Amino acid sequence: MVLSAKRKWRSSEEIALQFLEQQGFRIIDRHVKVKIEGVEVSEIDAVVEDGKGEKYAVEIKAGTIDVNGIRQAYVNAQLVGYKPLIVAKGFADDSAAALAEKLGIKVYQLKDYYLVEAEELETLVKASINNIIQELLDTLLTEKKLGPEEYDFLEKMATTKTIKELADKQNITINDVARKIRRLQKKGILSYKHKNYQYLRLEAQLLILRENINRAINKLNLILDQISNLLKTPKNQP
Repeated sequence: MVLSAKRKWRSSEEIALQFLEQQGFRIIDRHVKVKIEGVEVSEIDAVVEDGKGEKYAVEIKAGTIDVNGIRQAYVNAQLVGYKPLIVAKGFADDSAAALAEKLGIKVYQLKDYYLVEAEELETLVKASINNIIQELLDTLLTEKKLGPEEYDFLEKMATTKTIKELADKQNITINDVARKIRRLQKKGILSYKHKNYQYLRLEAQLLILRENINRAINKLNLILDQISNLLKTPKNQP
């Protein structure tokens, strides 16, 4: 999954600032405009303060930082009167590292798992949650009708925490339970995508809920039809 440049930077910014807080810095401001005689010339990602009250202009890079990035961070800090500080995955080359050292810039180098894997994990988790919600909604809205045996099996499945417990409740083997689940999957009643019993159990709970709601609606419609017929019957007719 590929992250857009903007989303990647935003996520890197959050991770970098959390890291600085863990190092004892206090976040004072974010996205500070740098102006010269009222004209905006640049922007500082954040302003932080250490335990001694020293303020730093922070430059955050989702990737490595090169010579131009080092210069920009230094100039921005000079313009606002703070010390320069950079958070990045590392230096693009030896020249960038040498320049940062010469200019006295404090640089925190975060490993890949700080600025890349955490972002990808966040995105993947969100996408997975959205997919699961959509799949469960599809299950709830499916028009597949349940037969008596299917309803009985799914009802027991909805109330058991493990496949072994379901097998015991049905007085059959675990293999028999697995075969019944596969039959329901072939019919499109249960999802083929997931083999995890807890997910399938959740699907069963939704299917039983949907079936019970439909049955209640059907009973209500019958009652309404009976009332309607009674109202249509002439008063003098026995």
